[in-house]
Amino acid sequence: MEVKVGIKGAARELVVESALTPDEVLAAVRAALADDDGLLVLSDEKGKQIVVPTEKLAYVEIGESTERRVGFGAI
Repeated sequence: MEVKVGIKGAARELVVESALTPDEVLAAVRAALADDDGLLVLSDEKGKQIVVPTEKLAYVEIGESTERRVGFGAI
């Protein structure tokens, strides 16, 4: 599943391919916003961890991955 994280003051967003369900990502975001240390921690499909301070969060977009088509014609 694809998760896009907008960062305040950054021109680009973080895009994470995660094995988590949308409900699990939403729970992680809510927990990070409610926690005193204020860190959102997400893991991607390769095991890398992404850590974002919640005061820098602009938005979190949770959606399904789309497969990219390669070639000139759509079959």
